[in-house]
Order: sequence, then C-alpha cells, then structure tokens
Amino acid sequence: MTDYDVLIIGGGVAGLSAATFTARADLDTLVVNDGVSILYRNAILENFPGFPAGIDSRLFSLMLQEQAERAGSARLDAKVTDVRRADDGEFVAEIDGGSNDGGEDGDGTISAERVVVTSWSDASYLDGLDLDLEDSGSKRYVPVDDDGRTDIDGLYAAGRITKQYHQAIVSAGHGSQVGITVVHDADPDFYHDWVVPEGYFTNRDRDVPEGCEEISEDERQRRARKAHDRLRDYLEEWEDERPVPHPSFVENMN
Repeated sequence: MTDYDVLIIGGGVAGLSAATFTARADLDTLVVNDGVSILYRNAILENFPGFPAGIDSRLFSLMLQEQAERAGSARLDAKVTDVRRADDGEFVAEIDGGSNDGGEDGDGTISAERVVVTSWSDASYLDGLDLDLEDSGSKRYVPVDDDGRTDIDGLYAAGRITKQYHQAIVSAGHGSQVGITVVHDADPDFYHDWVVPEGYFTNRDRDVPEGCEEISEDERQRRARKAHDRLRDYLEEWEDERPVPHPSFVENMN
C-alpha cells in the first residue's frame, strides 16, 4: 500500500488545478485518472481568460497536466473502484489496472489522509462511504459546502461532480478553491501561495508567511524567461489533433 497526503480522483481541469495547489504546499499528492478529460471533446477553448484568440483544448489540458507535475504531484492512469475509511481514519482506495509515471503496475491499494473527488460522472466508488449522493437521472452529484468539504471529514469534491457550471474556467476555479481548502485544513498556518518581489514582506519588518516566497529581480527575470521558453516550445511542437468524440456520437455513427 502506498501512502499519500492527498489523493485526487480525476485528472481533468478541476483535479489538476487542485493538485497544483496541494503539491505546491508540499502535500504529497497523487492524481489517479481514468480515460481523458471532457475537455478533449471540445473543438477549441475560446472563453478561458488569458487567451485572447482561444487555445486548443487538448494543448491546454497537456499544459495543465505538466503544471501539476512540475508542482510535485504524481500521476497514475488507472481506475478507482472503491474508497473506504480505515480504522485509523485514513482513506483506502482500491485501484484497478493502469500504470504510474514509471510504468509500474497500478493494481492494489492507496491510502491517503485526504481525498478530493473530481471525476465525472461516475461516483459509484463512493458507495462504501456514508455519503448521501444526490441522484439526478443518470448523474450522481457529491454535495459539498461552500469550500468543497463533504459531510465526511477529509473528503472533498470539486468541479462538475458538485453541480458546478460545465465550463473549464469554473472547474479550474473550483478545483483551485478546494485545493486551497485542503491545504488550510492540513496546515492552518499556511498563508497564501504567492511569489512576491524581494522585500515585499521583509522591508516592512515582517517574516515571509508560510506558503509565500520572496525572490530577487534577477530570479524573477530568470523564471519569466523559463516560463516564456516553455510556452514557446509547446506552441512550436504542438501537433493538432481532432477532438475525442462523445461516446453517444460514436454510437450514432455506427
């Protein structure tokens, strides 16, 4: 059994956004993903702030995945079949198939102190927990409070599975919010995930708070160049692909 601070079920926009924040806060984070994000079905993403002419939805997904991994989160392409609470209070997830970043077998169990549910639209793996899921026809939603907490301590949910609007920017925002909630529940002294100019706090005789970082102007320029270079590489290397069709569309074509 492998232990993590945070297990995130679902590697779409909400899950990867949450993982970016939990991993940057030094919480040992694993994202377990089965299949491809709904975003892969889109033709192009044109309403996400920061991209004036839009961005290819699959390219956006790949960049978000790399961002979460650069932050320190691990990824396992597999299916979660069951989540239960152990006697010691930790969550235990049953994993079926798949492989991790190193190509190792994904079968087995994973334990985590906290779990974030972001998968859509299957939540059947939560049936073993005392959680009152909301049935709505063929969909089942996970009820949460304003910060993404469920009625079960240590269990959170984010994105479409919590009845959030079906937009990438909303999923990103809600996933980030829930990720920050997890961070603050794990470390109440955590302040903000900020990278600020040198002297922002210390020139006012304040210690740099937990979660913040002061950097010099030289370091700021170095990081900015690195970010620009990586984005340029993505845009130059990207090979366009057709969207992944919705299963119902494929069925109608046959």
